[in-house]
Amino acid sequence: MKFGKLLLSIIRKIKLAVIDLLPIIIVIAFFQAFVLKQPLPDIADVIFGSIFVILGLMLFVEGLEMGLFPIGEAMADALARKGSVFWLFVFSFALGFSTTIAEPALIAIADKAAQIAAQENLIDSSPLTMRNYALGLRISVAVSVGIAVVIGVLRILKGWPVYYLIIGGYVLVMIMTVFSPAPIIGLAYDSGGVTTSTITVPLITALGVGLATIIKGRNPLLDGFGLIAFASLLPMIFVMIYGLFWF
Repeated sequence: MKFGKLLLSIIRKIKLAVIDLLPIIIVIAFFQAFVLKQPLPDIADVIFGSIFVILGLMLFVEGLEMGLFPIGEAMADALARKGSVFWLFVFSFALGFSTTIAEPALIAIADKAAQIAAQENLIDSSPLTMRNYALGLRISVAVSVGIAVVIGVLRILKGWPVYYLIIGGYVLVMIMTVFSPAPIIGLAYDSGGVTTSTITVPLITALGVGLATIIKGRNPLLDGFGLIAFASLLPMIFVMIYGLFWF
């Protein structure tokens, strides 16, 4: 009986993963059939790889639901009940920093940015300089996300409307864009996107929802979300500041 329920649950989750990937499959198939008018190369490998992608997506989503979301909510609940705002802020910063510094997308874009900067003679092409540049970029983004999460938590505690902070933040981004070195602007804007990826989003979202659930007078739907917006916003500002020191 339990095995049957487990099997049905797995089938349902695989079905949901297929539905999530279906738009991508349709787009690729359409362009191959009607625009390129060519069969897919190595069709067996494509099918085999697609099966792994579906299984990987299913396991990833299941892992988030079983592990990361409960951890974030439990930590937020425990810290809120403890009543220590200081440790709540420390945890929030540490969570934002640690999840971002380990973000694979950020590591990839930092390494690529160092290579391009060296090719364009914006920095020295020695391996040490390139490593330091990439590491400094990652640390700048990670610190900014840590601060962003602290600001988001403070907003939840105070009940501030999220759009005030978002509008003010983007006004600051526009001002920084005018004064920042041209080579860093595009990288700064992309850095805001790569921070909100597979590791960062689940934990920060769980933190916000968990806090809004436990704090009296807060609505998880209205107040629990918005931290990811801050995590995308502040890296743009910090990377442009980082560029002022390098270029």
